[in-house]
Amino acid sequence: MKNTIPQFDAYIEKSADFAQPILARLRKIFHSACPDIQEVMKWSVPHFEKDGLVGGMAAFKKHVSLGFWKSREMDDPHNLFEGDPKAGMCAIKFTDVRDVPPPKILAAYVRQAVKINMEKANAPKPKARKTTGRKVAQNVTVPADLKSALAKNRKARETFDNFSYTNRKEYVEWITEAKRDATREKRLRTTIEWLAEGKRRNWKYENC
Repeated sequence: MKNTIPQFDAYIEKSADFAQPILARLRKIFHSACPDIQEVMKWSVPHFEKDGLVGGMAAFKKHVSLGFWKSREMDDPHNLFEGDPKAGMCAIKFTDVRDVPPPKILAAYVRQAVKINMEKANAPKPKARKTTGRKVAQNVTVPADLKSALAKNRKARETFDNFSYTNRKEYVEWITEAKRDATREKRLRTTIEWLAEGKRRNWKYENC
């Protein structure tokens, strides 16, 4: 494998015994699927880059998690993704090296994610619009149910108001993209809970 970094080796070596062969196999699959892929540490866990982030893997106490950053745009023919891919980056969890799909299958997912990145990188850039020189603040439309819930929780409201446009948009999209009322209500409760704790939508991947 080329484009490897010693930080990956150190991460794998310090991981639990059950996790080491899983991490090593996932690493090998990424490199075999895309020989030009780059290794990089993000949020203290291993990630792979090619025209942007492709995916990342992290070892926990009882499982190893693998995620693709463009999972919401990817096909999942083997139903590997856990959760709703349209809601954000979905994870694939492994508790044993035997859980890892055959290299041919997982490599196809890697190539699909790389292709999405390459297409975005090579897409024509939109022409910049002329402005008056003043910086225009970006606002996100907050749905009524979220606005009502925020009004009842001061800490959550303060966190949301102080968040960047991107962080607020991630929460709003997560809620509004729910297909069922029950799912939307659950996401709304979780949103208020996480906001009250000062957490961003994808905090789990930032603090692995």
